[in-house]
Amino acid sequence: MNKHTAILFVLFMLFFNVTVFSQDPIVNEWESVMEQIAVTDEYTDVNWDHELEELTNRLDQPLNLNEVTKEKLLIFPFLTELQIEDLLAYLYINGPMQSVYELQLVESMDKQSIELLIPYVCVKPVEKSPTFPSLKNILTKGRHELMTRIDIPFYKRKGYEDSYLGPPVYHSTRYGFRYKDHVYAGITAEKDAGEPFLALHNTKGYDHYSFYFLLKDIRRIKTLALGNYRLSFGQGLVMSNDFIMGKSTSLYTLGNRAEGIKKHASTDEFNYQQGAAVAVNWKKICLSAFYSHRSLDGIVKEEQITSINKSGLHRTQKEAERSNLFALQLMGGNVAYTTNRLKMGVTGIYYFFDKPYEPALREYAKYNIRGNHFYNLGVDYKYRWNRFLLSGEAAIGKSGGYALLNTLSYSKANNYTVSLVHRLYTHDYWAMYASSFSEGGHVQNENGWYLAVEANPFRYWKYFVSLDFFSFPWLKYGIDRASSGVDVQFQSTYAPSSKLSMFIRYRYKKKDKNYTNEEKVKSVLPLHQHRLKYQFNYKANAFLAFKSVADYTHLHQPGVQGSEGYQLAQVCTYAFRKWPLKCELQGSWFHTDDYFSRVYSYEKGMMYSFSVPSYYGIGTRIAFHMKYDVSQRLMIMAKVGQTRYHDRDEIGSGLDLIRGNKKADAQLQVRYKL
Repeated sequence: MNKHTAILFVLFMLFFNVTVFSQDPIVNEWESVMEQIAVTDEYTDVNWDHELEELTNRLDQPLNLNEVTKEKLLIFPFLTELQIEDLLAYLYINGPMQSVYELQLVESMDKQSIELLIPYVCVKPVEKSPTFPSLKNILTKGRHELMTRIDIPFYKRKGYEDSYLGPPVYHSTRYGFRYKDHVYAGITAEKDAGEPFLALHNTKGYDHYSFYFLLKDIRRIKTLALGNYRLSFGQGLVMSNDFIMGKSTSLYTLGNRAEGIKKHASTDEFNYQQGAAVAVNWKKICLSAFYSHRSLDGIVKEEQITSINKSGLHRTQKEAERSNLFALQLMGGNVAYTTNRLKMGVTGIYYFFDKPYEPALREYAKYNIRGNHFYNLGVDYKYRWNRFLLSGEAAIGKSGGYALLNTLSYSKANNYTVSLVHRLYTHDYWAMYASSFSEGGHVQNENGWYLAVEANPFRYWKYFVSLDFFSFPWLKYGIDRASSGVDVQFQSTYAPSSKLSMFIRYRYKKKDKNYTNEEKVKSVLPLHQHRLKYQFNYKANAFLAFKSVADYTHLHQPGVQGSEGYQLAQVCTYAFRKWPLKCELQGSWFHTDDYFSRVYSYEKGMMYSFSVPSYYGIGTRIAFHMKYDVSQRLMIMAKVGQTRYHDRDEIGSGLDLIRGNKKADAQLQVRYKL
């Protein structure tokens, strides 16, 4: 199929195709919001296990609006700080709600936010329960969930010929126990593709095990965690194991983050702590303390750590030998003072390796950490005055470097919101567990101003505009000098009804990048990138709908031939009327000149997962997704997909090389709830 034929094909489908829609329309709307966020920020690491799990659990155990707290509402990424404050103020002034539709009376609540929130909340009288639940109630009224997943490839990588030690199948099992919002416990086990199972270095079965136990809101104990857990405080300049939503086409989550101690139930093998953590409430003060001791993978030479491996892969003999070679201990605490308008906090961490960390650093990374012992200290704040919200954090590290992040937001009811963000991360600031707003993907070596406006000036229309000026005072990977850039985004959304919506998005980014000419002379030139996306959604009724997507990207450097990429996609979903069976078929065609002009495509994945793969070259992708609720307790989910390239005979390189132009795989997931 050539380029022009593909364009005509999708235009035909835009206007004449009839497809079908899931029975969970509102849940899919939130997935659509997440999709937009994911594919907008190219540095986003899309790992939303925790967020998706919490939202899914809330569908089964809706949150009673009459006993909500600010902390509980922060789990909903689509609520702004102002909406949360206005909802709590409404309950304080008017007393308990009688219906969820009273949300329409909350001043800053718009139609979209209410539609997204309703599936996860309910309204009922507040039950007076004992402060500490009895063990009998916990064991008899708690809920169990067992979920297993297997991924099977229908191709063979080169590594399985003589290097990978295990079968090419991915497998994971998760067990979780939950009693209301007070007690959580569980275990997660995972084997990546290529890792042995019940053999060689994995004689105990899976390659990775993760345990957690969490108590919440038990008298003065706000949170108690044992085993594996996550931490997030302030704006993330010192400590954050959470997923951070970067620059997107929504101001839902900018500066809005749930802080504290949380369970770690995902299959992520690196981004968590292991040990114990506790948070205690005392009047308006919350005191948190934590300790972690972990063994890490990497390379050790002459009793010195030269690199840290974060992938968690142990497929080859060499990868297995690099497992658990050194230990990292971390301890620290947080003190937070909170009133109706003001929140202030102090976070400090101290961490050390049992061997000196001495990586072979290149010039651009010469200010990264070296040695055994490190620390970071930060002070964060958040202050609300009427419709203004000012928040931020200041942090320092062992090297003397510092990081500053400040955000000023103004909201006028549900008509428009303006946010201004300034960050200043010095080149010598280094924090191992920092994760926050940035262009370069790291809280280091960056200075920038970000301005965004979201407005609903007309009925059915919504606009978003953002402008980001940034600079990197020191060298970066792929940029051999100090550099700067600009990032501009615009999106217009038209939604005349709940059945019909569409948006068009344009993004322009200019960043400096190394360039080597034919004479092998290296220089730094500005790289101009343009991205354009159009999406059309139509829902005929509770069963019928379709989505069509068109993407275009163009890149060029001065004096260098540019490259461009296209993608056209169509999504069709069918939900049976008499059976709890939902099927989705997605097809796409892509054509890019090279890897740099690659395109991104959202695909529905397995439960608690989110897939945004990228494609380059010329090819097609087709995927079929199915979910069948056998009963209220048993759910089966499956997915089959194939990517076919028309411009190559081999896919990938090295041990991951696939001899052929097709790549097909299947996924199966089973969940049982009790």
